[in-house]
Amino acid sequence: MPESPLPPGSTIGILGGGQLGRMLAMAAARLGLRTHIYSDEANAPAFDVAAISTVGAYEDKEALARFAGAVDVVTCEFENVPAETLEAAARVAPVFPRAKSFAVAQDRLAEKDFMRGLGIAVAPYAPVDTLDDLRGALARVKFPALLKTRRLGYDGKGQVLIRAEADAAAALEAIGHAPAVLEGMVLFEREVSVIAVRGQDGAFKVYNLIENVHQNGILAISRVPAESPAGIVAEATSIAAKIAEALGHVGVLCVELFQREGERPDLIVNEIAPRVHNSGHWTLDACVISQFENHIRAIAGWPLGDTARHNDAVMTNLIGSDVERWREFAAQPATAVHLYGKAEARPGRKMGHATRLYPKT
Repeated sequence: MPESPLPPGSTIGILGGGQLGRMLAMAAARLGLRTHIYSDEANAPAFDVAAISTVGAYEDKEALARFAGAVDVVTCEFENVPAETLEAAARVAPVFPRAKSFAVAQDRLAEKDFMRGLGIAVAPYAPVDTLDDLRGALARVKFPALLKTRRLGYDGKGQVLIRAEADAAAALEAIGHAPAVLEGMVLFEREVSVIAVRGQDGAFKVYNLIENVHQNGILAISRVPAESPAGIVAEATSIAAKIAEALGHVGVLCVELFQREGERPDLIVNEIAPRVHNSGHWTLDACVISQFENHIRAIAGWPLGDTARHNDAVMTNLIGSDVERWREFAAQPATAVHLYGKAEARPGRKMGHATRLYPKT
C-alpha cells in the first residue's frame, strides 16, 4: 500500500466527461470521494454527477494546471488524451495510469511492437506511411487485411478492409494518408476480453473472462462467463498480468483478445485500453465491487476490491435509437438499465446499457 491512501473527502480529477467519467464519478461518490471533471464539451454527461466541473481545451496548459492543482490525483476516462495534457497535469498532481500506458495504447504500431517485445502473440502486421509501403506490406501480410490508422481509431473507425492489391490506393485515400499499420485478418472462435486492475503497490486482480459480440465494429453484447476452457482463462489472465506489470500500470486495464481453437497460439491480443472499458460494464450489477470502483481504489491507493461475480450476466449496449427501448429493458426481470444522460441519440453513439442477471453457473 502507498504510505498515504487518499482519505474520504479527497478529490479525484477526471480528464474526460463521457459515460465512463460519469460512472467513475458515481463510484467515487460511493467511497466518499469527490470528483472534478475536466472536459472540452460544455454538456458532458459526467458533469451531472460530479462535485465540480471545468470546460476547457485539452491543449490549455494553464487551465489544466489549475484543474490539477484543485485535485488530489488525476485519471482519464479515454486513452487518447494528448501527451501534453498529461504532462501539464503531472507537473501539479499525481497522474494514474502513468504516461507509458497511454503512449503504448495510443499508437497501434507501438502497441504491437510492445506486445511482440513481451513475447505476446499479435496478428501479422507492418507499418505503412506510403502507397509503396502498403504494397510491400500486403505482399508480406497477405489478403484480406485491415489498414488501420496508428492513432485515434475506435469502434471500427479509422480502418479499411483490403481484399486485393487493387484496393490499396483507395484504402490509403480513405484514411487520409495518415500513418497506419496493416494487420492480417485473424480467424477466431470468439472475441474475449480481460478486465484487470493493478494497484499502486503492484497488487493485481482480474474479473471473469468476458465473451464479446461486435456489430459494425461496435461492442453490442458482453457475456460472463465466457465459454472458454480453464486453460484459456488462465492464459488470458497471465497475458494481462504481464502487460500490466511491464507498463507499471495503475488502475483498470482491458486486454481484448481473439480466441482460436485448434491453432497455436490460441490467444491473439487485438488491443489494450488503459482505462475502464465497455466490456466491463456488467461488473456494476454482477459484482460487489465494479471495475469503476476498483479503478478509483487503485488510483487513490486503497486496497483493491473483490472481483468475484455473484451472478452470470449479459450486458447489451443501447446504441443510437436503441435507447428508445429503455421501457422494454426496464420491464425485464433481473435487469438493470443504465442511461448516460446524452441529449442526442446519433447512429453508432452509445446511449446506455442494460445488464440482465442470471443465477451463477
